[in-house]
Amino acid sequence: MSLPPDDCTSLDEVRREIDAIDREIVALLARRAGYVDAAARFKTSEQHVAAPDRQAALLRARREWAAADGLDPDVIEDVYRRLVAYFIRRELERHRTGA
Repeated sequence: MSLPPDDCTSLDEVRREIDAIDREIVALLARRAGYVDAAARFKTSEQHVAAPDRQAALLRARREWAAADGLDPDVIEDVYRRLVAYFIRRELERHRTGA
């Protein structure tokens, strides 16, 4: 059951809702990983895996989304830089091993 923040009547309720959201975020990241794995099938080189132009466009868009949602674009960019770096490492490993 999901409570809006203003309807929470205790710190325990707030924490329970945050934990539920974080679980959804982790599940969405796992789902994203599946698409990263699928993308690796279409890439023919390590340079293609890194895709610096795509990374730059992705980061710009995430910054815009963050600002539109009232979040600090620098923080969101940092989060996505780390995520993208992780997924690139994962994709490069798959590319190198042919997995």
